[in-house]
Amino acid sequence: MLFSRPRRQTLVATDLDRTMIYSRNAIAAGTDVPTVCVEHLDGDPLSFMTTAAALRMQSLTEPAAVIPTTTRTIKQFERIKLPGAPWRYAITSNGGNILVDGVPDLRWRIDIDTKVRTNGATLSEVTAELRSRIDDSWVTKFREADDLFCYLVVRPKLVPEGFLADWDGWCRAHGWSASQQGRKIYAMPQAVCKSRAVAEVRRRLTESGELVEGATTLAAGDGALDAEMLRAADSAIRPRHGELEQLNWTSPNLTITQASGILAGEEIINWLIQESPAPAGIQPITGR
Repeated sequence: MLFSRPRRQTLVATDLDRTMIYSRNAIAAGTDVPTVCVEHLDGDPLSFMTTAAALRMQSLTEPAAVIPTTTRTIKQFERIKLPGAPWRYAITSNGGNILVDGVPDLRWRIDIDTKVRTNGATLSEVTAELRSRIDDSWVTKFREADDLFCYLVVRPKLVPEGFLADWDGWCRAHGWSASQQGRKIYAMPQAVCKSRAVAEVRRRLTESGELVEGATTLAAGDGALDAEMLRAADSAIRPRHGELEQLNWTSPNLTITQASGILAGEEIINWLIQESPAPAGIQPITGR
């Protein structure tokens, strides 16, 4: 079969929320830069990038195979109009789903479901245990995501002391883990992992010839659920905010932005372009 897609030398796996895109609350106080809305919910603007970052995101797709890699559900991901789309591959549900030209790959999902059943508690068992540990005084929402994992939306200052550590301990004993990102506390099967999905997409792109042999993998993310993906990449970057910043998490292959908030997203895109073999004429965003 003749190959028509351009061969890339770099794969970029990037988290979205608080890495590439930012809610109004996540932009950072005092930041006054032009922005573009990249997500609406019920007609209301929800997520933003700086205008410069949005333009540069489009440029990033020239030298690199960009793989949006998010904990969002498929439905939540589909709300985002990220510059550079449409995507050949996207990873949602923390690696539980791989989208191929926008369509969920059923073989990948069946394999993930089998691993979850084999290696730990079921989603029903986890949700039952979690419900027994929470109440409405500090939890505003309880959600199940794509029949894979669950999460709470909480009032962070009211979360009982020691709750996350105790809950994570129970989860790990049952093949799951718990982590907090802002107002959300996730319970995630250990079999559901962004880094495994990225490795699978890389394998497919290399096998099809869309990615050259020995291509560089770059990764970006801000939360604990991104840590393994960052560690597994050839080079990685995280913003100076978020869960990994709070944990002071680092790795030998890691760069940390100077900026925080939405300007960190701009800095991350600059870094990704600088680390990717780029066509002539693409230059990083200069200082303001």
